[in-house]
This record gives sequence, C-alpha cells and structure tokens, in this order.
Amino acid sequence: MGRSATTERVAGSSDRLEHLHGRNLREQAARGTLINSGFQVGLAGLGLLRRFVVAAYLTRAQFGIWSIVLTTVMTVGWLKQVGVSDKYVQQNEPDQEAAFQKAFTIELATSLAFFVVMAALLPAYSLAYATPKIIVPGLVLALSVPISALESPIWIPYRRMQFGRQRALAAVDPVVSLVATIALAVAGAGYWALVLGVLMGSVAGAIAAVISCPYPLRLRMDRRTLREYVSFSWPLFGLSLLSLVVVQGMLLVSNHAVGLAGLGAIGLAASVATFASNVDMVISQALYPVVCAVADRRDKLFEAFVKSNRLALVWAMPFGVGLALFARDLVHYAFGPAWEPAVGLIASMGVISALSQIAYNYSVFFRAVNDTRPLFRLALLSAATFAVVAVPLILLFGLTGYAIGWGAMTLLQIAGRGWYLSKLFSGFRIARHFARAIAPSVPAAAAVLAMRLAESGSRGEAAVIGELVLYVLVTVAATAVFERPLMREVGGYLRNRWRPATA
Repeated sequence: MGRSATTERVAGSSDRLEHLHGRNLREQAARGTLINSGFQVGLAGLGLLRRFVVAAYLTRAQFGIWSIVLTTVMTVGWLKQVGVSDKYVQQNEPDQEAAFQKAFTIELATSLAFFVVMAALLPAYSLAYATPKIIVPGLVLALSVPISALESPIWIPYRRMQFGRQRALAAVDPVVSLVATIALAVAGAGYWALVLGVLMGSVAGAIAAVISCPYPLRLRMDRRTLREYVSFSWPLFGLSLLSLVVVQGMLLVSNHAVGLAGLGAIGLAASVATFASNVDMVISQALYPVVCAVADRRDKLFEAFVKSNRLALVWAMPFGVGLALFARDLVHYAFGPAWEPAVGLIASMGVISALSQIAYNYSVFFRAVNDTRPLFRLALLSAATFAVVAVPLILLFGLTGYAIGWGAMTLLQIAGRGWYLSKLFSGFRIARHFARAIAPSVPAAAAVLAMRLAESGSRGEAAVIGELVLYVLVTVAATAVFERPLMREVGGYLRNRWRPATA
C-alpha cells in the first residue's frame, strides 16, 4: 500500500531536518542568515568592485551595448525562472533522490527552451535597438543559462539548510566570473570581458556542483509531479513575463528618448543601486528553506518576516540614502567626468532601491505557503503603472522621467505588498514598517546636509571624507537607538556563533 500524505510529509521533512546538528529551527535560521549573509555581502562587494573596474575600462557606449545585451538575455531568462528550485525546496517527497531528478529534468528542459527562444529573438532585439552588435555576444551569454542548469545540485544542501556548503558551491560561479571579467577588461576585451566572464563562471559553477551532487544526474518525470510544478509555477511565469515587458519596455522607450549613452547611464545607475538589495535577497534566500519547514505556523512566519526584513533594511536604507547624498562625489572620484550625466539618476535610483526593500521578501512567505498568485497580481499592477505613468514621463523628461516612473512603480508595489501581507499576517501595518525602516537614516542625512550648509568654498576630498564618516557614525548611533532589541538579538547570535549545538 502507498504511504499517506502525512507519512510522506514526515519522511520528506526528516531529510530536511536531519542536518541541523541538534539546533532548533530558530537557531539554524539565525545562524544561517548571519553567516551566509556576511558571506554573500562579501561576494556582492566583489561584484561592485567589478562594476567599478569595468566602468574604468569601458566607454559609455560600450557599457550601453553591454546593458542591452545583459538586459535582453537576463530579462528573457526571467521567463524560465518559474520556481523549479523553490518548489523542490518546498516539497517533502519520501524519495528525495527521485524528487531531485524530477526537478533537475524540469530545470534542464526550461533552460534549453530558453536558449532556443533567445536565439530566435536576438535578431528582432537588434533591430529594435538598431544595434546589430548585440546578436553574437547575446548568443554567447545565453549559453550560460543551459550550462547553469547543471548547477542544480546546489539546491540539495540549500533544502537541507546546510548553508555553508551551499554558499561555498554557489560562490564558485561569481568568483570565477569576477576574476575572468577583470582580467579580460584590463587586457582590452571591451564588453566581451563581461560576456565571457559570465560564461566562464557558469562553466566553473556547473563543474563544482556536479562533482558535489550526492545523487546521479538522471532525466526523470511523472504526470503528478508535473501538475504540482505547473500549479506552483504558472503565476511565477506570469510574473516573469510581465517583468520582461516592463524592463524591456523601459529600455526601449529610454533608448528612443535618450539614446545609447543614456542607456549606459541607466545601466551604471542600476548596477550601483542594486547593491542595496543584495542583503535582503541573501537573507530571503537563506530563510526560505526554514520558513518552508514551518509553513503551517503563521506566528513563526510573521516573526521571520518582520525580523528578516528589518535586518536587511538596516543595511539597504542607509546605503541607498548615502548613495543619493554622495552620488556626485562617487562619479567624480570613481568614474570620471564622462559619467557626469548619470549623477542625478544614480542618486534617484539609490533612494528608489532602498525604498523597494520595504517588505521586499514578502514573496518568500507566499511561496512557502504555496500561494504564488499575489506575486502575479502585483506584477500586473507594475505593468499597468509602467504603461500609464512611466512611458509618458520618459518620453517627456528623459532620464528624469525614468527615475520618476520607476519611483511611482516602487511606491505602488510597497502598497500592494502591505495589502497582501495584512491578509497573510493579522495585524500587519505597512505604514509602521515603513516608518521604522527610514527612521535611522533621517538624522544621518540631516547631519550631512547641515554640514554642507556650513561649508564655504570648493569641496575637496577632506570634506567628502568628513561627511562620509559623519554619515556612518550617525547612522550607526541612530540604528542602535531605533533597533536596539533587534541588534541585541543579533549580537547574541554572533557571540554564541561557535558555541556547540545543543538539543
């Protein structure tokens, strides 16, 4: 006779929990989030270094070509991000070898389909952008997607909450990509340094993942599993499709309004501002297998949501506000006068990126409770805002309109997240969450602006360094005041980090 659903869930969960080494889920979540977030923050810093180095060796037009290539390939690639890995982490089948092989089969199939679609679409994109140079590098970059399907074994330690092992394997791809990209850029490869760097990283990551896999890679599928994945994934496919429409639409309209050099400014601003979101993304990724294990406990889910998002905002909000305050200095000292037109956009995108992190990780919790439809509905809202608000603003005001339009979409997304979260968590109020998020950055920004008002004469390096130090010190002090309980809890986990685990 077959096992009951409850027995199967227990069997699958035991595989997930047997690697906790005596720790409870809260301890594992806290330790995993802290350790792995720090690890990934380091990788994000290396990625930011890569952007700075490459920007020094590429012209604005070359960076604009790379922005088109990357955005075209990656945004079309969003269509294959249908939550295969998320569903694999969530499932609790008794035979985990079979479960992985079925998930790998779906991932490989969608990756190969993506490459075929990308190869067919690139000529059309080249005509839309009037830039035929993107076809060959686009095809080469697209190869990294089916290759990266071989990195699927990384999902196994992720599901088991073996965060150190999973992060070490996941680091192979970006580290190799970083080293290769910088070496090729210095050698004068232009935008090919970025294309080949990404491809080399994918190959190295795939090799490391396959070597580490505890199960043989095998193609395997059945109808029941396919139906479960489709039910979970169709809203995520819709989300990816609408995201593609919005991002590609923003670039196409911007290309018409501000040209290739303007796209280079957009690409640089987005690259720098994205650094603010990396911490929240890492925390959310580390938290996902934990919240899947307690998906039937709404009190635990709510605690995990509030603390994880607050912890990410402790970094994201000050970084984004600081980027807005020091955007001109960053361009002047790091990128050079050729990037002067990007100052205002970098400043605006810094604030927008920081605000976008408010309740950013809501998607983790809706995936964990197997309800992905709110993600699709909010994507519909974003697409409507793009068409009605962003497009006219970009056509009328260029880069300024781009920033205002993106800001409008961000604010509506925050409101939508708050509405859905209030349905999931009784008593949640997005306005209170919003106020807590921005509070530590207000006195720090005010202190820097006051210092600038008191300045006389030209600004030199000493003044910039002094303002930056003041901003950091006031931010740390304000965070200690506003988030004292959270910081005390985090400090406790750090102090006990190496304490032997107890039952």
